[in-house]
Amino acid sequence: MAAEKAKAPKTKRPSAQKRNIQSEKNRLRNRSYRSSVLTAVRAFESSLSQKESTESVKTKLNEIYSLMDRGVKKGVYKSNKAARTKARLTARLGS
Repeated sequence: MAAEKAKAPKTKRPSAQKRNIQSEKNRLRNRSYRSSVLTAVRAFESSLSQKESTESVKTKLNEIYSLMDRGVKKGVYKSNKAARTKARLTARLGS
């Protein structure tokens, strides 16, 4: 009976398990960062719709620029995604 003891098969190598743990941590970190960027974008759009002063709107836009650039540097966003987002928001400010 002792020889027939059920043993859980190892399906993954330790390196693969470590990589899965790292990937999950990075996914959660990136998700949190994206959430902060989306919150900043929503604040910018609400200030546009409420017709706040241009100085406060530009301050919020600069904050989004900073967040997007840091996101590219950290690898959360690709550079074209950041450029496209910044261009669209700037166009919204101009119109």
